[in-house]
Amino acid sequence: MLSTDTKRLEDAYGVFNREYFNGELPMVMITIQSSLKAYGHCTTRKIWASGSDRYYELNLSAEYLSRPIENVLATLVHEMVHIYCMEAGIKDTSNNGRYHNKRFKTEAEMRDLKIAYAPTIGWSVTEPTEVFIRNLKAWRLYDACENYRLGALQTDSSNGTDKPRKKTSTRKYYCPVCGNSVRATKDVNILCMDCNVQMIKAD
Repeated sequence: MLSTDTKRLEDAYGVFNREYFNGELPMVMITIQSSLKAYGHCTTRKIWASGSDRYYELNLSAEYLSRPIENVLATLVHEMVHIYCMEAGIKDTSNNGRYHNKRFKTEAEMRDLKIAYAPTIGWSVTEPTEVFIRNLKAWRLYDACENYRLGALQTDSSNGTDKPRKKTSTRKYYCPVCGNSVRATKDVNILCMDCNVQMIKAD
């Protein structure tokens, strides 16, 4: 189940650490938790403890594990770049970690990521390059995640079971970067003008 995906991500972290970071990154606690507002995040402090050891948390959003594996792993490396910058004393963000500056862009592009600019979050919009995808295949990291979290469930009080929420006549779209949301009465292609990224229809 989910432990299989976590193990795959941990293995990928190890390969990326060796190939992209010269093995300089510390071990981290990789988690898969619900996060509709971002594809992933990492903590700015080592908040996990095991005996005397301390670890950063690196989370990948449970809802977005259904994306193509190259995009999921690009998010993983995005967060690894943040950890590298923290460890190396490179200030790669501002505004409480929200705005990504050109130092982040430079470090991320050195790891075969394509970084685009969005007005409120800076150089943060991340996509895999062709080189990145070729590396995934060469390093045997191209297995997709098997599980992902669907939209929220509601409990049926009559029998205590969970069932999907009833469909409404409107669709909700949200920005995966800033979390802004809108509703529409039909399927639409819509752009978040703050972040310059396509908004996603909620389940």
